[in-house]
Amino acid sequence: MMPRKREIERLRAEHAALETLSQFLMELVAAAHPPRVTELAAVRGMLRDTLVRHLKCEDWALYPRLRATGDYELNRLAKEFVDEMGHIAGDFSAYDARWTAEAVEADWPGFCAETTGILAALGMRIEREDRDLYPVAERIAAAGVERAGRRSARRAA
Repeated sequence: MMPRKREIERLRAEHAALETLSQFLMELVAAAHPPRVTELAAVRGMLRDTLVRHLKCEDWALYPRLRATGDYELNRLAKEFVDEMGHIAGDFSAYDARWTAEAVEADWPGFCAETTGILAALGMRIEREDRDLYPVAERIAAAGVERAGRRSARRAA
């Protein structure tokens, strides 16, 4: 298992990648007409792959481990994030399945509006995790490492 500090660093790097890919997609949907099908598919594919991997790590591994630490604040925050934003993976999956190349071509304004909404929800989750959850997780991880170091020093003495 990866140490929590390294895990949070990797998740933050994935957040940066997701923000960049979201910006690329927002630039595409800002246009009056759809871009080339291959261009849109490439950006959406990279965003989907990065997001699915990221959410699986958070939702299936990170959040349950954070809730199991026994730390009240971390447990409360992790539960709050799961309750408020745990639906993003399912929402994104439904959005991605609904907007085939044909559907995008048939309803470009609808695709643009829904894309803007799903990316706004994703951006809010990223912002809140970076601001509220990850710093607490890092602090708890650092405290755990410090306690483990003191236990090891006592055993060695």
